[in-house]
Amino acid sequence: MILLEAGFWQQFLQQLHQTSWLEWLGFLSTIACIYLAAKENILNWPISILSIIISAILYFDSHLFGDFALQFYFLFTAFYGWWFWLNKKKEATKPIVSIKAKHWLMILVVILTLSVVLGYLLDRYTPTNVPYEDGFCTAVSLVAQIMLTRKILENWILWIIVDICYVPLLIYKNLNLYAVLYAILVIIAVKGYLDWRRTYREQELH
Repeated sequence: MILLEAGFWQQFLQQLHQTSWLEWLGFLSTIACIYLAAKENILNWPISILSIIISAILYFDSHLFGDFALQFYFLFTAFYGWWFWLNKKKEATKPIVSIKAKHWLMILVVILTLSVVLGYLLDRYTPTNVPYEDGFCTAVSLVAQIMLTRKILENWILWIIVDICYVPLLIYKNLNLYAVLYAILVIIAVKGYLDWRRTYREQELH
């Protein structure tokens, strides 16, 4: 078992060493954009646009067409965010909300339906060899992003799940550096959930 684990990590590090400059740029730009967003620095938006474009190229080349299409949605939200910050528009602070069991049931039905539909379309109309895995990750990401914009606490739970699912999928597609990136995103999502939960509980006390 130890020898097998050593062999896996040796192969993984070797593949990491062969990572393309484009994947490195995507990795670094994504980390930079997350850091700048946390600092509320407007430069996070143009860097986010760069990372989205790079991710789209990498996903297309790896036949992850669901995730490729998802980048267009992320690109739209990035341009909107950049425009919004440039115009210094302010919205009333929206409180964090939490959902109930019936809402979870609805979310699970939507994710399952989207996963099957996207998986079928990817399987039928694209050369991908992971249609339903790609469809599932795309569906969860889309729902999680919508929940995030509505400031629903449980959006972080979906991000944790999908980021974990992305790690083996990206390793399988030889996007090893992006697999490391998504492992880091799992940690960020856990912290996001804990921070939002604390804020939500503070809201409930007032």
